[in-house]
Amino acid sequence: MAIELYWGSGSPFAWRVMLTLEVKGLAYESKLLEFSKGENKTPAYLALNPRGKVPAIKDGDFVLYESLAIMAYLDRKYPNPPLFGRTAEETGLIWRALAECESYMVSAGDKVVRPIFFGKGLDNVEEIQKAAQTLRQELKRIDEHLAGREWLVGASLSAADIGVFPLIQLLLRAASKEAARPLNLGLLPLAQGFPN
Repeated sequence: MAIELYWGSGSPFAWRVMLTLEVKGLAYESKLLEFSKGENKTPAYLALNPRGKVPAIKDGDFVLYESLAIMAYLDRKYPNPPLFGRTAEETGLIWRALAECESYMVSAGDKVVRPIFFGKGLDNVEEIQKAAQTLRQELKRIDEHLAGREWLVGASLSAADIGVFPLIQLLLRAASKEAARPLNLGLLPLAQGFPN
């Protein structure tokens, strides 16, 4: 029986789980929820995830939500290739990278992305620019760390890369929107400011 993946278009957190499933080569059944139709707030979905957010998975009778928890579960249940490290040190560094992403990039990214995509709060330029400054600092830190290496931790793709990549992609998508131009976010072109 294939894993059921409940996701929504545009969710970087759902992208994390999709990437994990793809990297591990696991069969899954895509259950795309349309936010505009309130499909993430139906009683059937709320029985799976009472928060009404994506992603969520159903693996047999086991249901789990929250992207990092799902990634860790999939890695433990289907250990090849290992995404959370081959050594205790790698595991610690991967979780540190994920914790830093959650603590610094997610909240700042939300303050930039939401106004651009939803058009509410665009007049709060100072808050958006302050959040963009935090994002630039985090991207600089990541860029410096990646100098001379291909992956965030270790010699191969890990959960750290899978956790961070979708958020950066979402930021780039937002920064390329017309509504972002007057905000001077300093994120584009990414390769110019952050070549690694």
